[in-house]
Amino acid sequence: MRRRRSAVRCAAVVAAALMSGALLAPAAAAAVTAADAPSADTTAASELGTYWTAARMAAALPGDADRAPTLAPTADGPQPGEYIPPSRSFDGIPQAGAFFWTDATGAGRTCSGSVVRSPDRDLVLSAGHCLKGYAGSAPLRHLGFVPQYHDGEQPFGIFPVVGNGVYVAQEYYDLGPHAGAEYDVAFAVTGPNQDGERLEDATGGVQLLTDTGDFHAPVRMIGYPAGAEKPLGCWSWTTAWASDDPVEPGTFPRIACDAFTSGTSGGPMLLPWFGGWAVIGLIGGYHTGGNTPQVSYSAHFGAATRALYRAAVTGAPPAAPRP
Repeated sequence: MRRRRSAVRCAAVVAAALMSGALLAPAAAAAVTAADAPSADTTAASELGTYWTAARMAAALPGDADRAPTLAPTADGPQPGEYIPPSRSFDGIPQAGAFFWTDATGAGRTCSGSVVRSPDRDLVLSAGHCLKGYAGSAPLRHLGFVPQYHDGEQPFGIFPVVGNGVYVAQEYYDLGPHAGAEYDVAFAVTGPNQDGERLEDATGGVQLLTDTGDFHAPVRMIGYPAGAEKPLGCWSWTTAWASDDPVEPGTFPRIACDAFTSGTSGGPMLLPWFGGWAVIGLIGGYHTGGNTPQVSYSAHFGAATRALYRAAVTGAPPAAPRP
């Protein structure tokens, strides 16, 4: 039933994306030039860099507790006889990293994310269930993004998330993480790091693709398990999963990769793309990413993801839970 797609399929999807306009190119919006940009205020990054010591980052708890089974798992997880590609620890790539923040009790939390190309070169993609607590002017509580975090190091520094800079779809707030699983996507707008660099200038970015379907190969998935010294990487392929859970309806990209535990939510599913990477999914969606470490899911990247991206890059007021 599950078919492994070849690189030919990947090339066809890329061509279709180019012809259909599914490629969300930064050039589609007015870019801010260096001459127009205000001088960087590095205060927030310096304060976060001081706060997030190696010990605090290592002790951070998973911010995706919703990924733990909360419902009957139905058919979620490996199928009989299914091959599960192994994952391995490595030092990561500059375009993927970990979010860190403190919850209302002061405990450290973490999720995964990836740098997506954008006009202002400041945008991170993650899961809605990771960042939904930071709608509008909600206190950010030490919320920052560390690209290529590994072994307690911040090789590119830390990038604070700006006020009113978290974008989650209104449908996700209204429906919740289960009925709204198809909207489990978030973008976060960051400020400069301790050196005054914008995020994408420091790390480069991955290209966001939408409406490319649910079948892709080869796919590289990256995620940061909470408490691990290094991220995990895995090569696999995605297929379409039609939900059999009436509480979480929809069709979702599905990928088998071993050992993707709590903390990996928001981690990207990547395709090779013109000398770099393109992102076609993230760990989230169905059952907030999956009830087992062997199988993960994503929300489908379509019209809702495009609308959310455009809201983030144009500075539109972010959505928030209704009163």
